Amino acid sequence: MKYDAIIIGSGQAGFPLAGALPEKGWKVALAEGRWMGGTCINDGCEPTKTLVASARVAYQVQRATEFGINPGKVEIDFAKVMQRVEDRIMENRNGIGGWLESLDNLTIYREYASFEGPNSLRVGDEVIEGDRIYINTGLQPVVPPIPGLQETGYLTHTTALQLKEAPQHLIIIGGGIVGLEFAQAFKRLGIDVTIIEMAGQLVPEEDSDIAEAIKGILEDEGVTVLLNATATQVIKRDEQVVITTNNGEIVGSHILVAAGRRPNVERLNLDKAGIVTDDNGFIAVNEYLQTNLPHVWALGDVNGRGAHTHTSWNDHEIVMANINGEQRSVANRLYGHAVYIDPPLARVGMTERQVRESGRAALVATKPMQHIGRAIVKRETHGLMKFLVDAETKRFLGATILGSGGDEIIHQLITVMTADLPYTAITDAVPIHPTIAELIPTTLQGLQPLE
Repeated sequence: MKYDAIIIGSGQAGFPLAGALPEKGWKVALAEGRWMGGTCINDGCEPTKTLVASARVAYQVQRATEFGINPGKVEIDFAKVMQRVEDRIMENRNGIGGWLESLDNLTIYREYASFEGPNSLRVGDEVIEGDRIYINTGLQPVVPPIPGLQETGYLTHTTALQLKEAPQHLIIIGGGIVGLEFAQAFKRLGIDVTIIEMAGQLVPEEDSDIAEAIKGILEDEGVTVLLNATATQVIKRDEQVVITTNNGEIVGSHILVAAGRRPNVERLNLDKAGIVTDDNGFIAVNEYLQTNLPHVWALGDVNGRGAHTHTSWNDHEIVMANINGEQRSVANRLYGHAVYIDPPLARVGMTERQVRESGRAALVATKPMQHIGRAIVKRETHGLMKFLVDAETKRFLGATILGSGGDEIIHQLITVMTADLPYTAITDAVPIHPTIAELIPTTLQGLQPLE
């Protein structure tokens, strides 16, 4: 069978492409061997944030007496919490699947696809060909080669969302984004949690002051955080799991592996097509997301140009714009992300460490959340905001907000940076009082040279 376009994977770049291309009159095939909708819909953004939302309610009720409210005895129904997660997954999965199945000019193969040649793919027992091929296969968890881990068993971000009974003590290997979100959510749901992180700080890609503040937030809620800790062995002892580290033994009931993610390319047989990957296994692409074969594009997490739903979605927008005669690329894309702990961490642009490494003259300003009136009345005073500005151009280099509403407030900075405006575009504005965001102009007025 011959198609105008073949899409491999139905993630946040694949499924919107599968919806848009048939409208152009193209004959399109979509191959999906897993769940419709990709990671975000099934075991990433939506379900984990549903879990985080339930955990936040539990936490707020438990501390209601701080606000003069006595809620009585608080009981957590873990099974109902997880059913709410499952309901959200199925609503999204079925919604996207049903919509795609209703489209004319789109054939859906519920099979994994692998290359037979530059233009041909095997899907199940059939070989199909495409003039254009779009790869959107995402990432998969990295499972560290710790002796005994495979035999003992472990959870991933996928299987952790399928739990029906609450673990007694969850040991999380990895202190990155996935590990932190699960750690805080499960702790708030009454589960003992220990994080094991090999590096000297949590979220190693962030600045040390941000990482230290996150560590304080988690520890204040009762999460045990072990840094510079390397797991060397895992065994079963009675009904418990025991992890041996360079700092001693940790005994728990379940292990969650959250040690990073890697490109999901093994099934693709890229060698048969001659498609090149980089040193980290990501499919190499140019600024227009084309691989070394001009008729093959790699979109979303698998191309190493971003590991988030919003970057994947933007990849599809870039592809569609170029199909429609516009010229768009990822060359100047502004990188931003959030970590959905509570309070959330949000960052756009460079970290302080990256600015220092660049050697450019810069200005910096910070403000602890404990100095912000709105945060005080909400009793959400953990965290800080930090802004980095080019000393010559007065343009923002980066901004980090760890604090109440940070994941929403950061969009002020994203807008100003995207518009290439100086930081005075914010300082000259009149913010609404009382808000968290009103302290951004005040903080920027205190910019000092980055020593």
